[in-house]
Amino acid sequence: MSTNITLTAADGHEYSAWQAGAPDAPHALVVVQEIFGVNHNIRTVANEFASAGFSVLAPALFDRARRNVELGYTPEDVQEGLALRAQIPLEETLADLHGCVTHFRKHAPHRKIGIIGFCWGGTLAWDAATRTHDFSAAVAWYGGGIAAQKDAKPHCPVQLHFGGQDTSISHQDVSAIRAMHPDVEMYVYDDAGHGFGNRDRSSFNAEANHLAWTRSIAFLEAGLHTGGK
Repeated sequence: MSTNITLTAADGHEYSAWQAGAPDAPHALVVVQEIFGVNHNIRTVANEFASAGFSVLAPALFDRARRNVELGYTPEDVQEGLALRAQIPLEETLADLHGCVTHFRKHAPHRKIGIIGFCWGGTLAWDAATRTHDFSAAVAWYGGGIAAQKDAKPHCPVQLHFGGQDTSISHQDVSAIRAMHPDVEMYVYDDAGHGFGNRDRSSFNAEANHLAWTRSIAFLEAGLHTGGK
């Protein structure tokens, strides 16, 4: 069953989250949005992870700037999403991600929790892995801001996915991340562009998406399979 619920961050901010899967599922996962809000694509991704056995929360991180944001993929939508993102300090976003962790632990205190993000969410998954100790596994798909923070050290296992034809993330950036973190599991999909995992975008690449999805599921299941933090 999937539905919207309301969460509360430690600073008192109330925000919505798309909840999917059984609350007591063996694995807990935070799905982090692109700059387009918790839209049809993100809800679909959350539901698919729920079908794979995860208890999922996809928090509406734009609620701190404007509520009920669901954007499309036109150039105007991109600019709107970027403007909304710019209004929210990273510390507040991390507080909202932590609110998801708090909610999960109410249902299963000793269960491990993972995080996966796409685009902006991919960068936030990296931030969560390097700036907090909330998560036991983190996966980032085409996180454009990771290269600028490549010196940060993850506190949990991390898996990264990039498109070889992504014009917004250079090959030099990907190589720099790999050189700084040779222990981080990283995949580049030669024929894929930015947003290759989003079925609602023209850049969707079914083959790359399937392979990255399979790898992400295996990585998260391995990282979350016992006990909890």
